[in-house]
Amino acid sequence: MTLPDDLEYQTGFGNEHETEALPDALPKACFSPQKVPYGLYAEQFSSTAFTAPKHQNRRTWTYRIRPSAVQGDYQSWDHNPLLKTAPLRDLPPTPSQLRWGPLPAPEQPADFISGLTTIAANGDASTQIGTAIHLYAANQSMEKRFFYNADGELLIVPQAGALMICTELGRLQVSPGDIAVIPRGIKFRVDLLEEKASGYLCENYGAPLTLPERGPVGANGFANDRDFQYPVAWYEEKEGEFELICKFSGHLYACELNHSPLDVVAWVGTSAPYKYQLSRFNVINTVSYDHPDPSIFTVLTSQSDTPGVANLDFVIFPPRWMVAENTFRPPWYHRNIMSEFMGLVHGVYDAKEKGFVPGGSSLHNCMSPHGPEADVFKKASEADLKPVRYENTLAFMFESRYVYVPSKFAMESDIRQKDYIKCWSGLQKHFDPNQKP
Repeated sequence: MTLPDDLEYQTGFGNEHETEALPDALPKACFSPQKVPYGLYAEQFSSTAFTAPKHQNRRTWTYRIRPSAVQGDYQSWDHNPLLKTAPLRDLPPTPSQLRWGPLPAPEQPADFISGLTTIAANGDASTQIGTAIHLYAANQSMEKRFFYNADGELLIVPQAGALMICTELGRLQVSPGDIAVIPRGIKFRVDLLEEKASGYLCENYGAPLTLPERGPVGANGFANDRDFQYPVAWYEEKEGEFELICKFSGHLYACELNHSPLDVVAWVGTSAPYKYQLSRFNVINTVSYDHPDPSIFTVLTSQSDTPGVANLDFVIFPPRWMVAENTFRPPWYHRNIMSEFMGLVHGVYDAKEKGFVPGGSSLHNCMSPHGPEADVFKKASEADLKPVRYENTLAFMFESRYVYVPSKFAMESDIRQKDYIKCWSGLQKHFDPNQKP
């Protein structure tokens, strides 16, 4: 696919954006005029309830060539049995520490949707609580196939291969090191910009992702509003035979279309896809001793009904300086109420120097103990504590208050590292009651 030379973006997280692909396509006097310019149809898209508070309300008015209601009847679509929805019932949740290698490249043609594989999920999509975590591995573009997800918002974390995400509201080009978020219900197509692509996908059943509060950090730091990029209006006026796949209440359906659904000529609103370059995250860290909780690395959060306890936190571990004095610098050994699913985009994660590879993942559920492997502990305990720059690394975490249930594929597949628990077997007892501090 040829890269567009004119791909532009609007900036500002959660702002009311307005954009038009044709001059004066946006109505001026009201959102739903009696006659829309260019013979377009007005259609509102809402990803929150009508009565949600103003600062949380997300809705967008679209002005499109055809209303979305112009489509065929849905039929069951059963071409990807590895894509699952919470609650997962094949196996019980486990307190065991789990780790997986990367998903292998598909041997048969697979696009972004047919190449999805569920690794774990929690909550219940029907109650709009929890998340699901999938891996994707694709070797072809979606071409005449489109998709929307009625079960949740989608957070895409590319690991290898650039993507062009063509949505109803415009196009987003994302590469490893970027993320993209697609609101619940938005139709889109994923085109590959390289021979193959792979990465991670978090399906958020709960409240839409937003920026975390900065607390005592104050006005600056973390992810800045201005660095989030939204598409400008772009449309396809194509007729032919197309397929629209829908994920609805845990089931996949497909219907026929006689046109491309990406036919929005203009739009205005607060609910839209966006992208973010993770290198723009302003890392906050200690300049004295100890290191703060990993919450200081939170890029986006989906709040639950309990303040301060997230349905989903998206946390990253990017390049940064480590300068803490008299401190064990890797992540400490810990048990906590939140369940942690980790992935690695590139480089080496400082707590796991062996076995945790780019494209791989790990799961440490609620109260399951974890921390540095034996070799990392030894090296960190004996290190000369000078300022050190962590370069060429990007790990992330999908953290949730709900316990993740691994899929049957995740537990039985060859990509599961069944000897993961042995990475701590080399930790020896050093206790000596006669040794003075």
